[in-house]
Amino acid sequence: MTRDIRPPEESGNGLPVLTSAPGLRADAVRNKGLLLDAASALMDSCGAERLTMDAVAAAAGVGKGTVFRRFGSRAGLFAALLDHRESRLQAAFLSGPPPLGPDAPPRERLLAFGPALIAHDRLFYDVVRATRDDPERAYAIPATRLRETHLAMLLREAGSTGDTLLQAHTLLASVDAVLVHHLLTERGVPRERIEAGWRDLVARLLDAG
Repeated sequence: MTRDIRPPEESGNGLPVLTSAPGLRADAVRNKGLLLDAASALMDSCGAERLTMDAVAAAAGVGKGTVFRRFGSRAGLFAALLDHRESRLQAAFLSGPPPLGPDAPPRERLLAFGPALIAHDRLFYDVVRATRDDPERAYAIPATRLRETHLAMLLREAGSTGDTLLQAHTLLASVDAVLVHHLLTERGVPRERIEAGWRDLVARLLDAG
């Protein structure tokens, strides 16, 4: 059996711990939350293209430099905003009811994860797309690391004998938000077909051995 490499920060159940940056003061955490709330409200009202660092600073009542110090760049802001909006999906697959939650068998959770991910990323597609200014960032943000590690854990529990880290990335790539958007809007592929493709891939990975 191939042993996969796990991320450095994990909780007791093998999932990465999503916490604030080390050493971040309570007021800094609160201020970051206020900035993300302001960005989220702007995103809903004007869309991703008009969401600028200046606009977020003005909405939050802080200087533009504060926003840059907290997020580094516009792409960094969108990555943080994506994490901020991911909480509902994370709650569903970490502690929610079946078939996504922990009371369902791992194979059922794997089969349900893809359609749930497609629905989430379609809802927040503008945010997802805006994070792609830096392609490598998409693999480093906590939301992506959690998805990857969660899938690898479920693959192990479901009996996969392959490299579950690479298998997890293969699954995620098959429902990448930009790819799904292209297939739906440019190629006319029905969403049901994409979801069926996820289920077929899960079955092939688990039944390969």
